[in-house]
Amino acid sequence: MPLFDLPLDQLQRYAPEVREPPDFDAFWSSTLDSAGAAPPIVDVRPERTGLRLVDTWDVTFAGFAGDPVRAWFTRPAGVRTPLPAVVEFLGYGRGRGQPHERLTWAAAGYAHLLMDTRGQGDQYGTGGDTADPHGGAGGPAGGQWPATRGILSPGDYYYRRLITDGVRAVHAVRELPGVDPARVVAAGNSQGGGIAIAVAGLVPDLAALLTTAPFLCHVQRAIELTDAAPYGEIVNYLAVHRDAEDAVRRTLSYVDGVTFARRASAPAHFGVGLRDTVCPPSTAFAAYNQYGAANGRAARPHSTMHAYPFNHHDGGDAVHVGRQLRWLNALLEAQPHR
Repeated sequence: MPLFDLPLDQLQRYAPEVREPPDFDAFWSSTLDSAGAAPPIVDVRPERTGLRLVDTWDVTFAGFAGDPVRAWFTRPAGVRTPLPAVVEFLGYGRGRGQPHERLTWAAAGYAHLLMDTRGQGDQYGTGGDTADPHGGAGGPAGGQWPATRGILSPGDYYYRRLITDGVRAVHAVRELPGVDPARVVAAGNSQGGGIAIAVAGLVPDLAALLTTAPFLCHVQRAIELTDAAPYGEIVNYLAVHRDAEDAVRRTLSYVDGVTFARRASAPAHFGVGLRDTVCPPSTAFAAYNQYGAANGRAARPHSTMHAYPFNHHDGGDAVHVGRQLRWLNALLEAQPHR
């Protein structure tokens, strides 16, 4: 795919006005208040993995509406001191899989919570273990594509539930043994990157945000610019439900990553491929260029964007992960800890 979006010099200045509902903050405050009525941790059980250098636990925490959400919690074996924790959110269609599949953060010396994705897990990897019991979605997957589940109403929309799960995952990891609660990081790519941005906008005391090729940013532009999934699923829905456009656009405005990014305050590390037709680069730059703006942080101190001119939805792949590791190590070494 050739370059199809704005030139890089324009992307670096691209800060469009994004539709923001007048009750956005009240909507999310009410949603999180309701979810916070339940204690975050439901169950923690050691998991035998055959790995000698890390220890893993099968964690269940209370997500949206108190629903049980599964996660893997992994940390370096034999380490007694509290560690910073990376809470990782997964890409579209993925479940948490097997505990030995994602070891980068534990191998780097962090505690790592990998959140399962409710109602997903049927498309890639080795599956998921968390149902989405709302809206007839079934579980772990089933029903409509996640991007269109409940899309006619902000209160019913799938991503209201998944974003709430993400916030609750941060609360849960802070309750787990061996975690420094003052140094918790939200991380993810694609759908996971979009959830991480939302979490950064809703949790005011995160230590850092790592997001690559984020989904759900500047959604109104994305559905006009690409028909690749997941945005293509919204496009296909509107191609059939022709009178639903206003309702759909209103719902999407409650989960737009640009609006969350404006409210975020943690140092942020962004990555994007300039040939990405899944999550177009202008949508990620729209979030980055307005990151922290609602807090008066137009200069984005300690934040960075890496753009890869010849990369697609991989967002720089392993080279970018290496940059994340170096950036996060330096950042956390400079932060106080408990």
